[in-house]
Amino acid sequence: MHKLPTSRRLAHALTLTASAALACLATPAQALNPKATSVQMFQWSWPDIATECTQSLGPKGVGGVQISPPHASKVANGWWGVYQPVNYVNLTSRMGTPAQLQSMINTCHAAGVRVYADIVVNQMADGSGTATDGSTWNGNTLSYPFFSPNDFHARCDIQPGDYNTPAGRWAVQNCRLGGLPDLATENPYVKGQIVNYLKALLALGVDGFRIDASKHMPADAWVDIMNTVKAAYPTTLQGEPIWVTQEIINDGEADRPSYFPVGTLNEFQFTYAMRDVFRGHNGMTLSSIPGVMGTWGNWGGSWGFIQPQNATVFIANWDTERHGGSLNINNAGGNDGANQRYTLANIFMLAQAYGEAQLFSGYKFSNVDADRPTTSPYSGGSPQINVVWDFAHRWTPLANMVGFRNATIGQAQQNWIVGDNGNQVAFSRGNAGFVALNNSGSAWTRTFATGMAAGTYCNVINGEKNAAGTGCTADSVTVDASGNASFTVPANNSGSNAAVAIHTGQKTSSGGGGGSCAVTFTIANANTSWGQNLRVVGSATGLGAWAPASGFALTIQGSGANVPWSGTVNLPAGTAVQYKYVKWNGSTATWESNQATGSGNREFTSCAGGGTQSRADGNFKF
Repeated sequence: MHKLPTSRRLAHALTLTASAALACLATPAQALNPKATSVQMFQWSWPDIATECTQSLGPKGVGGVQISPPHASKVANGWWGVYQPVNYVNLTSRMGTPAQLQSMINTCHAAGVRVYADIVVNQMADGSGTATDGSTWNGNTLSYPFFSPNDFHARCDIQPGDYNTPAGRWAVQNCRLGGLPDLATENPYVKGQIVNYLKALLALGVDGFRIDASKHMPADAWVDIMNTVKAAYPTTLQGEPIWVTQEIINDGEADRPSYFPVGTLNEFQFTYAMRDVFRGHNGMTLSSIPGVMGTWGNWGGSWGFIQPQNATVFIANWDTERHGGSLNINNAGGNDGANQRYTLANIFMLAQAYGEAQLFSGYKFSNVDADRPTTSPYSGGSPQINVVWDFAHRWTPLANMVGFRNATIGQAQQNWIVGDNGNQVAFSRGNAGFVALNNSGSAWTRTFATGMAAGTYCNVINGEKNAAGTGCTADSVTVDASGNASFTVPANNSGSNAAVAIHTGQKTSSGGGGGSCAVTFTIANANTSWGQNLRVVGSATGLGAWAPASGFALTIQGSGANVPWSGTVNLPAGTAVQYKYVKWNGSTATWESNQATGSGNREFTSCAGGGTQSRADGNFKF
């Protein structure tokens, strides 16, 4: 049995008591944005993330923010210091204090944004010194708060050849990554410490985890860890399943399907494919994408992509942008910003239907080991976009494409169109969205079959609807009665954004007969309780853009828990609409089928402008 010295046991108890006190301050369940897109906020401090949740992430419909590791870590003159943990009990990190962490979580939830923590438990800090929380360690003697030498694997270093041979799998999971002391994750005591760490974060309101270096730890150990965690927390404090994604690079040394029970995987194949097709490596063009990754309902392709329900995708992260694994804009040696490749690849990621998407927001550097800027992202009180912090998530094309992704959840990716040079492609997402991208030096002019209903739509690459909802802040696209639209997609070296994207949430007119359709919704047998009402929440303007607090409130038709609720709302005419009924008490949402968006959505196309329509939907789905 592993025992801690008295001083460590006492410190552990005191810290857990403090964590429990903070957890009491966690907010109750909030109305949250769809999960379709999250943003990695690399090395942002907790107060700055809180500000950004309120100012940008929440209003733009971002579903989650992935924060840097919240544990106590090595103090280092480089970004990598936070990936060298010292202890998992005192959550004083370089990003802030436990109180600031709690405040940030509460603020982001109030803005509709989940919080996902980066979890680093494969290795511990090397050398010796004083950590961010004031604790000390000695990696040479394997002496750390709450860990002893018995909790580590014997010293051996992973060799480059270990990544390419079946026999190397043992070394990959039992030897030192980058020479850092390797925790014996299969050890029951070590698993217990990891469980305590995850539970402490969940108690603060964290909604999920990104597991760093997951392939360097046994999958069955992580299955045990998460089963234990879920026994204590079947759901998050927001009432949702715990979100988990894992860093597993597909280079032959990991049995990826064995990790599926733990959570989704970072599908690096997507990152590499986007780098190669947008840079034109080995003769590849954008037209190569379906062959590489597969198509709607037939995913996999020649590169062997995992199925989308198991995948989280991104164009770049803090590792890949430093070591050539991806497109990048922050490394002074990169050139993917000037010719729009980076922006176009992110637009494609948010427009397409495979996996769950993550944007990356980092900082500019020339030395790959460079630490985060000392300048605040809000120097002078306003966001310093593309100064030292890139604020990529605020770039107009990327920020507005989050709404596109939310509006097209569950819609088929189809109508693939290729221009003359293979670097011009377009496709639709059912009848809810359409996008065209131009990664060439020539403008692309043609009539596109969009699959969309007739009307005028804002091109979200450049702007969105004005405050009145009657026009666009930039250019627009008009779709005719046959679903066709004629426009020009600028070249990628023209100085204009080389893409066009439209979706149902940014429609300003119906294209004939008036701009709206009066839809009457009726639902019964919802088993409401005192203080609850029923709302219609969905993709269309007027239904809250999937936010329950902004959904359309119905009126009860009598008294009792199961009597019908009904109401009439004006929706954009001729528009594909997805929706669900939601029980709402002012702070907590109970969705039909216990799922905010995705499978089980109700759907229809609204009537022509000036018309009326009824949706008698029977019973609330439990």
